[in-house]
Amino acid sequence: MLLHPEHWGGLRGRYEQDRPRRMLALDGGGIRGLLTLGILEKLEALVAAPLCEYFDYIAGTSTGAIIAAGLARGRSVGDMVQFYRDNGKEMFERAFLIERLKYFYTADPLREKLGVVYGQNTDLGPDNLKCLLLVVTKNVTTDSPWPISTNPDAKYNDPSRQDCNLRIPMWQLVRASTAAPVYFPPEILQWDPADPSKTFVFVDGGVTPYNNPAFQLYRMATEPAYRLNWQKGEKNLLIVSIGTGAAESLGATAAAPNKNILSNVAGLPGELMYAMQIDQDINCRMVGRCTYGGALDRELLDLVPRMTTEGMTLDQQYAAPLVPLSTDLGRNFLYARYNADLSRQGLDRLGFQRVDPTSIQKMDAVENMETLLAIGQKAGEAIQREHLGSFI
Repeated sequence: MLLHPEHWGGLRGRYEQDRPRRMLALDGGGIRGLLTLGILEKLEALVAAPLCEYFDYIAGTSTGAIIAAGLARGRSVGDMVQFYRDNGKEMFERAFLIERLKYFYTADPLREKLGVVYGQNTDLGPDNLKCLLLVVTKNVTTDSPWPISTNPDAKYNDPSRQDCNLRIPMWQLVRASTAAPVYFPPEILQWDPADPSKTFVFVDGGVTPYNNPAFQLYRMATEPAYRLNWQKGEKNLLIVSIGTGAAESLGATAAAPNKNILSNVAGLPGELMYAMQIDQDINCRMVGRCTYGGALDRELLDLVPRMTTEGMTLDQQYAAPLVPLSTDLGRNFLYARYNADLSRQGLDRLGFQRVDPTSIQKMDAVENMETLLAIGQKAGEAIQREHLGSFI
């Protein structure tokens, strides 16, 4: 039941009754958001409805926040694909140093484009959204992750507060989540117009532990402190998590422990993002019940429950029958994770033998836009109705 039904506006009728809920979480990853959109095309076709109608809560970090906000506003996946095609080059291309410096004093292209697509005066109020939205940002002033939810019952969304989150312009919140260090200047937001001390500096949510926001989304939907209180359980809660592509990076070896040390340092942020994505994914697969996901490692495998694996070879374990979803294992939610392996071997398996993995893994290589979309579309073929259980 809603805590303050009068705060929910046009969303009240959809959320005032307790029922099973479906949630979507979208990773960060720059221009590789087009890979996410390729996967979402298949998901949208499978559920045969706008994703804002199928999913009750959509979360996104960085480029995932751009997509999540668009979907929550009622845009189709096709709309967002066209948005990336039209604006991806200006939003994500690595600028020359002189241009980067210029952005600190003039309106940058990302800010301009987001203002157009979401509207300069559109805030986070329930009448501006078709479903609940969660955007992950990092508050540099407090040096902490700030996941901002549009749940009207949340403590800091109370309209009587001067610093009510829901008054923040949507485009500016998304811009805060996508303010990648080096590429764009931080976003400065004054939460309370009457109190300058509540002015904060934000950078890309991808540098928080929630570049994959799936487990944070689960917490904010079920933890009583967040005041949404959705019911846990395999039949009550579904989370679909979608990545922007992943690949392990090979570092130093015992034979050459100091080889490429400078390039290793330069690649540290991306490697940390990869490690955090995996950690959040593991949390979801252990607390929730995983119905689909790539292998995590050779010990955990994919954590999809199977009838028996003891004493089996690796191939035999993957071939073992799945525990049917009709058998409730007592997990807190149903969970499916879709992503694409962007390593050499992964690209080969997807049929992209001519794609350079070093290039396709970059988050600012806008020349790869159509290839990224095609890779996502191919990865999306893994989506099956049975992964969604009773939620479809």
